[in-house]
Amino acid sequence: MSTSNHVTSLPPVTPASANEPPLSQPSSKPSTSKLFHTTVLKKAGAEFVGTFILVFTAAAGPIVDQKFSGIETLIGNAACSGLAVLILVLSIGHISKAHMNPAVTLAYAALGHFPWAQVPIFILAEILGSLSASFLLKAAYHPFMSGGVTVPSVSSGQAFLLEFVATFILMFVIVAVATDHTAVGDLAGVAIGGAVMLDILIIGPMTGASMNPARTLGPAIATGRYRGIWIYMVAPPLGAILGAAVYALIKLPKDE
Repeated sequence: MSTSNHVTSLPPVTPASANEPPLSQPSSKPSTSKLFHTTVLKKAGAEFVGTFILVFTAAAGPIVDQKFSGIETLIGNAACSGLAVLILVLSIGHISKAHMNPAVTLAYAALGHFPWAQVPIFILAEILGSLSASFLLKAAYHPFMSGGVTVPSVSSGQAFLLEFVATFILMFVIVAVATDHTAVGDLAGVAIGGAVMLDILIIGPMTGASMNPARTLGPAIATGRYRGIWIYMVAPPLGAILGAAVYALIKLPKDE
């Protein structure tokens, strides 16, 4: 009697892990969101440091002038601010575009050169930089009398007009050399620093030639002197926006 050797074949055994979706491996690269926030914070940090240096040097000139009986002059005060802007544009311009001025930040955003979402971050960094510089000056030069505060020595209307026009000139130059590829971009620091010096020479004795709400706000808070402060909060942003808009109107198209 023969016995059948037939064996029923069984389906192949499949490992349990083969039917499961592969586990996601942690990416070695940071997420796009994390990179974005890191970049914005670095730019804001550059704005903080840049505004700190700018306000410290711009306010220190008049303080030294007062404390040491005219060692500084109008030209010297203009040079303090102009040279500070020159070296800062060259040193941090590639990081944050070296705004160092809420009026410049607002004008850039209004003309589409800067995202509105980052405007509050930049302005906060600029104000904090100004406050830090102002209180450090207060400690270093105490007593420092006016402390480099910008206050009008003419009527409010005249001061408003002068600050408006001076900031118009400054922003016109900034937009030209910083956003137009046909302008002398490599000499942006020289052009912008020169515009700052020129503005201080022509309106410095009348308004202190702020052209910058942060430049005025920090020393004003440190000294408690707020006379005419609204002028410096309103006129520079308006002048900057108009200066940027006028350059946009006369700018040649790229194909030209």
